[in-house]
Amino acid sequence: MNEYILFMLNDAADSLAANDGARWGHYMAELRQGGRFDGGSAIGIGGRFRKGRPAQPANAELTGFIRVRAENLEDAKRFLIGNPTYEAGGTVEIRELPRE
Repeated sequence: MNEYILFMLNDAADSLAANDGARWGHYMAELRQGGRFDGGSAIGIGGRFRKGRPAQPANAELTGFIRVRAENLEDAKRFLIGNPTYEAGGTVEIRELPRE
C-alpha cells in the first residue's frame, strides 16, 4: 500500500460549500471508517523562508491536506468523492509519498 497526500486549494467555485464544517465532518467520518485515513489538517497562515532573502508570506492557495493509503494513484482518486473542496468545483492535488 502506498501513501498519498491530497492538497486542497482555495479555488472552489462555491466557497461556502467548500468550507462547510458539516460537509467536512461527514467526509472525514467516511475516511476514518474506510481505514485508510492517516491524518490531515487545515493549513493556516505562515511564511516562506530562503537563506539570505527576506521572509515572504506563505501562498494562500493551499488550505489543507489529507494523508491516505491507496494501491496507486487511480485508487487514491476515490478519496475525491465527497471531498468538499472537490465537490464545490475546487482543486485537489494528489501526490504520492515516496517510500525512501
